[in-house]
Amino acid sequence: MKIIEYADREILAMQVADALASDLKNVLLTHDRASVALPGGTTPGPIFDILCGLDLGWDRVDVMLTDERWVPEDHAMSNTQLLRSRLLTGHAAAANLIPFYRPNMTVATGAAEAAETLAPFMPLSLLVLGMGADMHTASLFPGSKGLNDAFASDAALLCPIEVEGQEFGRVTLPAHALKGAMATHLVIFGDDKRDALERALSLPPEEAPIGAVLGKGTVHWAA
Repeated sequence: MKIIEYADREILAMQVADALASDLKNVLLTHDRASVALPGGTTPGPIFDILCGLDLGWDRVDVMLTDERWVPEDHAMSNTQLLRSRLLTGHAAAANLIPFYRPNMTVATGAAEAAETLAPFMPLSLLVLGMGADMHTASLFPGSKGLNDAFASDAALLCPIEVEGQEFGRVTLPAHALKGAMATHLVIFGDDKRDALERALSLPPEEAPIGAVLGKGTVHWAA
């Protein structure tokens, strides 16, 4: 694991976007296509705003989320909506989005159907992760229903997750798919998350999922 510290969040966004662009260019030099898994939430938005303006051969890039709430794309809580509005515009509009949500299906049934479509995009060329102060990443939440299944070495490529107290079910890429990425970047802000990451490295996976999937990835941090 390598940690890079930035003077502020604006500089982080610019330099992380540049690092991701470099990774994508390198993959596309030697592969016909690149597969990218990205987080939702507010943290990556400024990075997406920069990345979408770069001409990277986006028509050869397959984009998916690391995880998603089981809601329609037009729902306010949809991470897919964030991708469409902040990343898949400008040059990046040419990228191929791989949606997870299946209308009129339960989380379990829809996840199983979507999982069957993901094998051609594995291993991931590029993975960007976020992390909560509780040390979750993607939708691998400590104590969540389905976490052990998502940690299994033979887990389906999309796993249903139920988090106590949350209104909507979730789906997530499993740990083995996240760990198998060719390049991994974690973006975190604030002292609380920096401290949480350091604690995670000495805790078991079920208590600190980020520690189980980060591997030799690069951590980008700003206060």
